[in-house]
Amino acid sequence: MAGGGFVSQSGGKVYEGGVNAFVIITCMVAAMGGLIFGYDLGISGGVTSMETFLKQFFPSVYEQQEKAAGGNQYCKFDSQLLTLFTSSLYLAALFASFFASTVTRAFGRKMSMLVGGLVFLLGSILNGAAVNVEMLIIGRLLLGFGVGFANQSVPVYLSEMAPAKIRGALNIGFQMAITIGIFVANLINYGTAQIKGGWGWRLSLALAAVPAIMMSVGALFLPDTPNSILERGNTEKAKQMLKKIRGLDDVDEEFQDLVDACEAAKKVQHPWKNIMQPRYRPQLVICMFIPFFQQLTGINVITFYAPVLYKTLGFGDSASLMSAVISGAVNVVATIVSIVTVDRFGRKFLFLEGGIQMFISQIAVGLMIWKNFGVNGEGSMSGGKEADILLFLICVYVAGFAWSWGPLGWLVPSEICPLEIRSAGQAINVSVNMLLTFFIGQLFLSMLCHMKFGLFFFFAGFVAVMTVFIHFFLPETKNVPIEEMNGAWKAHWFWGKFIPDDAVIGHHHPSNVELYGKVV
Repeated sequence: MAGGGFVSQSGGKVYEGGVNAFVIITCMVAAMGGLIFGYDLGISGGVTSMETFLKQFFPSVYEQQEKAAGGNQYCKFDSQLLTLFTSSLYLAALFASFFASTVTRAFGRKMSMLVGGLVFLLGSILNGAAVNVEMLIIGRLLLGFGVGFANQSVPVYLSEMAPAKIRGALNIGFQMAITIGIFVANLINYGTAQIKGGWGWRLSLALAAVPAIMMSVGALFLPDTPNSILERGNTEKAKQMLKKIRGLDDVDEEFQDLVDACEAAKKVQHPWKNIMQPRYRPQLVICMFIPFFQQLTGINVITFYAPVLYKTLGFGDSASLMSAVISGAVNVVATIVSIVTVDRFGRKFLFLEGGIQMFISQIAVGLMIWKNFGVNGEGSMSGGKEADILLFLICVYVAGFAWSWGPLGWLVPSEICPLEIRSAGQAINVSVNMLLTFFIGQLFLSMLCHMKFGLFFFFAGFVAVMTVFIHFFLPETKNVPIEEMNGAWKAHWFWGKFIPDDAVIGHHHPSNVELYGKVV
């Protein structure tokens, strides 16, 4: 058994499985789906801070920025058309996630990844060649369609392929790819901004084709998950795949649980209607609230608009792009921390620690901006110790998000749903995420203009609320096999009453409650 084994118990059942190279490589290839999302998150903010890009597509914003020199810094980028360039992608991803859930269920997870990669590729070509705002927006919509398919299928794929013991670490590979995409995009923006002739933004946008090609080619070679193969009726092939990913010949017990889950899923003709039933209330609430809160951490303020934000606070052009590179690098390193710790300390510990860290740093950032810019927005933080402290505080905030709400926002919703509602649950997760991302992407620059430094207190308030929510309403799911997740819900002080006894595998064994414990 390569890499050591693990044992997972379910009411007296014991599964054994190995962590083998086949699973690791497969999950690494699948996780590349996160690159397209990350690259786009990182690239748009840098491009919208480039003067040549603004002059060509958004001349009114460029004029507004010039007029703001020495005046109200909070409002110098306030433009609904400019924010539509960034946020239109997320509106498209929202609609795409509903189509993607049907494709993911009917044709398999890898087919959704392939479709997502190819459509994203088309969007990147259109954006790189754009000559007017219309071409830009259509390109963004195609990118969004690709992101919707990738975000729907990749986390589910990873959760289904990974053994329970390292499911957290492998699933966070998706978030790791997102953070690498953001970091690479920040570096590319810094480089292309130096290009003489002012066409660097075209290169920034067109290079989105690289992760799109990587994802599309990767999807062609990936195997489908045993759950997905079973869902489409090929029992023997599914069993062979389970043997391959577990590195064992004897997988009868685990396979039988997969078959039982699949049979139950097949009886469900309408997963959307089904997920509204009381027995799925915990999954529905968590799949809605986690992405909702994830976006209201305020992270996308930093991710989309880091260079714009740094320029608003008085950093120069190069300094603002370099500051985005630094916070992007912190993002990558902190995500590695999450991969190492998530299956050791658990999901809940990381959620709570990250929430406290983000809350403290956001309050400090808000206070610093208030001290330097006051209510009227006149001031500067162009250099010296204060700018360094502000950048440090933003990095502390980014690190807190990157080892908690960032990766766990994708991991937890993808691992908690039974097979019969898994596609619907993930579609809800993606669509709520994209809807909130759209609103924050669209409204942030106006909110900064009107709420000023109070915007950081606004997000800190949500961070406090969501940390309390996690403490009381999320059971620990580390090391719980994905088909046995109902045991964790059944043992929860609040959600237990929604889960019928027959929904828990091995429910007739008293050891089941002992296994999960009473979870607060």
